[in-house]
Amino acid sequence: MNTLIQSLLAERDKNVNWHPYTQMKTAGDAIPIVRGKGVYLFDDEGKKYIDAVSSWWVTLHGHAHPYIAERVYQQLTTLEQVIFAGFTHEPAVQLSENLLNLLPKNQKKVFYSDNGSTAVEAALKMCIQYAYNSGKEKTKILAFKNAYHGDTFGAMSVSGRSVWTKPFGSMLFEVVFIDTPNAENLESLKIQISEIAEETACFIYEPLVQGAAGMLMYEAEHLDELMKFCRSKEILMIQDEVFTGFGRTGKLFAANHLAEIPDIMCFSKGLTGGTMPMGITTCSQEIFNAFLSDDKYKTLFHGHSFTANPLACTAALASMELLLQEETLAAIDRISRQHSDFTDILEQHPNVENVRQTGTILAFELKTDQHTSYFNEVGKVLYDEFLQRGIIMRPLGNVMYLVPPYCITAEELDFTYRNILEVLDTFKNQVHFPIHAAGQE
Repeated sequence: MNTLIQSLLAERDKNVNWHPYTQMKTAGDAIPIVRGKGVYLFDDEGKKYIDAVSSWWVTLHGHAHPYIAERVYQQLTTLEQVIFAGFTHEPAVQLSENLLNLLPKNQKKVFYSDNGSTAVEAALKMCIQYAYNSGKEKTKILAFKNAYHGDTFGAMSVSGRSVWTKPFGSMLFEVVFIDTPNAENLESLKIQISEIAEETACFIYEPLVQGAAGMLMYEAEHLDELMKFCRSKEILMIQDEVFTGFGRTGKLFAANHLAEIPDIMCFSKGLTGGTMPMGITTCSQEIFNAFLSDDKYKTLFHGHSFTANPLACTAALASMELLLQEETLAAIDRISRQHSDFTDILEQHPNVENVRQTGTILAFELKTDQHTSYFNEVGKVLYDEFLQRGIIMRPLGNVMYLVPPYCITAEELDFTYRNILEVLDTFKNQVHFPIHAAGQE
C-alpha cells in the first residue's frame, strides 16, 4: 500500500475503534499490520517487525503457522460451533484428555471459557460455591499484592488495587492481599493467613512471575512452602498460569517447578498458540464432586456462548502438538540460555537495574528520574525507538521485557539484544532519559 492508503486506514481506524490500554486523545495512529510470518509482523508499507512480546504474550510458534492454519481450516469445513450444554465434540474431548495428561495428577476436569479473565472468574466461582455447597461459610479470598488476573470484575477484585481499579473501588469485593513469599517473610505470612484461615475460601496467585505488575519474579521454593501451609489450613489454591503456561518459564508449566500442587489451574494466552481466544479452568475431582447432587441448585451456573468452540479447541490441539516436539522444547531451552547470557551483560550496564529472568521471560528496569511504574513516561520513548528499529517491545513504563515466540532464531534474538544495548548506550551519558511524549498511552 502507498502512504496515502496507509494514512486513510489509520484515520478510518481512529474514527471507529477504541483500543485497549490506550489514552485515545494522545495516542498516535495505530500501525496497520497486514500479515505475519514466523517471528515477524509486516505493516502495509512492507516494513517488518520482530514481535519480541509475542503479541501480548500469546504467540508461541510464530504468526500464521501453516500447521495450525491447516488444522483449523479442516475443522472449519466440518464443525465450526455447537452449544456445549448437552453436546460435545471430538476436539474438546481430545484437548481435555491431552492437557490433563500434562498437568499435575490431581487435575481431573476441564471447564472451558473464552479468555484469561473468564478462566479466573470460573475458578473463583468454583471455590466460593465449593464452600457453599459443602455448607461452609468461607468467603474471604487471599491474593498477592501487585497481582493481575484480568479486567472483568471478579478478576479485577483479586488483582492489586491501583489507578486501573480506582474508578471501581467501591464495587470490588473484599480481598486479603499479602506479599509474595521470601525467606524473610514466610513465617509472618503464615501467621497472617492463620488468622483468617477458617473464613478463607481460596488463595489465587500467579506462580513465579507477576506479569503485568512488571515481570516481578519470586522463588519456587518459597511458593511451595506457602502452598503447603495453605493446604494444611484447607484453603483451596488457584494457580493462574494464563501467562506462565505452555513453556514460558522454561518448563511446560510453572507447576513443573513446584513440589506442591494446586486445586485449580487457569489457562489462556498461549493455549491456542495465539491463534484465537480460549480459556480453560481445570480442577480436582474433589472440587468437581462438590457440585454433583440431586439438588439442581448446586450446579455451577456459569457458561459462555463459545464455550469449547471446536475451532479454538483444534487450534489448541495443533499448538500443543508443536509445543511437545523436540525442536520446540530445544528452542525453549536455547532461548532461556541466551537470555541468561544476556542478563550477565545487562547487569554491567550503568543505566540498568533489577535484571531478572525465568525461562524465556527476561526483564530489567531502566534507571530514570521517575519511579518504576507503568506510567513512567520513558516507556513511550522506548516503544517508539524500538519500532523505528523494527522491533515490537511494549515496555511496562520503565520495565523492559522480552517474551519472544519460540520460533525466534538465535540470530534474531541476538539482533534484538544488540538493539537493546544500542538504545541503552544512546542514553548512557545522559543524566535523565529524554521525555518527548505528551503522555503515556
